[in-house]
Amino acid sequence: MRIAQVANFYGPLSGGLRTAMHRLGIGYREAGHDSLLIVPGPSTQVSEEPWGTVVTIASPRLPRSGGYRVITDIDAVVTHLQAFGTQRLEVSDRVTLRSLGWWARARGIPSVFWAHERVDGVLRAHGGRFLPARRLADHWNAATARRFDRIVATTAFAAEEFSRIGVDTDRVPLGVDLQSFRPDRRDLDARAQLLEPNQDVLLVSCTRLSREKRPDLAWETLRELRRRGVRARLVLAGSGPMLDEARAVARHLPMTVLGHVSDRDDLATLLASADVAIAPGPIETFGLAALEALASGTPVVASRTSALREIVRGAAGHAAAPTPRALAEAVRAVLGRPQDGCRRAARNRAEEFPWSRTVDTMLALHGLDTRSGLDRERGSGREQGSDRELVP
Repeated sequence: MRIAQVANFYGPLSGGLRTAMHRLGIGYREAGHDSLLIVPGPSTQVSEEPWGTVVTIASPRLPRSGGYRVITDIDAVVTHLQAFGTQRLEVSDRVTLRSLGWWARARGIPSVFWAHERVDGVLRAHGGRFLPARRLADHWNAATARRFDRIVATTAFAAEEFSRIGVDTDRVPLGVDLQSFRPDRRDLDARAQLLEPNQDVLLVSCTRLSREKRPDLAWETLRELRRRGVRARLVLAGSGPMLDEARAVARHLPMTVLGHVSDRDDLATLLASADVAIAPGPIETFGLAALEALASGTPVVASRTSALREIVRGAAGHAAAPTPRALAEAVRAVLGRPQDGCRRAARNRAEEFPWSRTVDTMLALHGLDTRSGLDRERGSGREQGSDRELVP
């Protein structure tokens, strides 16, 4: 089967979306299918990668997005989809690519829309409290749902803005690379190099530095902890439009701003060497970086308004209100628990999310055999009246 994925907001500094599309493409190919990935870039080019054929479409930059590009040449996308002989379509974009759902339906091609973010949350983050975010999101989501055969959400939180307008979703949790991110990556020498002599708690936050992700909550949590006498340092990994602001704040706080960490081994060592990972985003629909921290054996403190309240459980961490005071209290609570138990609980929770499960679930949703690639002739339409978590 020929499976095509198309997305915006994908680039060299991308986080969870890029990782998810690569892992799906690798899984599809290992199951015997052909994989195509179409994304925006500075120029149009085609390359062969482990995750499939990658087509980059020349696309303009989106202002104030931190370098992201958005595909505007939909005809070019269609040309490549047709040349590939697309038999299944997955779209990860709410902006310019929604019309591809109509294109697929007109040709009898089953289509899937990935709901990777909450429209209402993004609108509130960028539009202010006076914007009718819920009403606008409901209208936009209803129009999106009409275009596609299936809506896939990674968590109940991601699915909620569809379920409230009566649109059924398929629940497909993302996964984590359990081989790259693991507790034995913990490096006490690397940890000591990050901490100064008067510091004994290492915090890490790996997030895109943009308004909707609220990285400021991470450094304000550090400030609150310092007020309470906790001798902590925060290492902030990630890039985005708030990078300069983060660097300015770091001049007055014990905070190291790394920018984008491209080396996965370095990132794995950092996550495993920390005492607590802070996932501040109040509208995260999954939180792949937090899951990577859990896989590394590091407990996570997250905003309870996000999907991470579904993932961070028990001794693996704590979900708290998205305020510096509440998050600081959660960090202190986690630090007060036996470290060995927290690290085991974190790893055990992450092991429930292998990428193999995500791939197999998506192949089953597409009506495909997970090993031979043979069509099982399953229906492509959504069942009515349910929000289904598809777990093989």
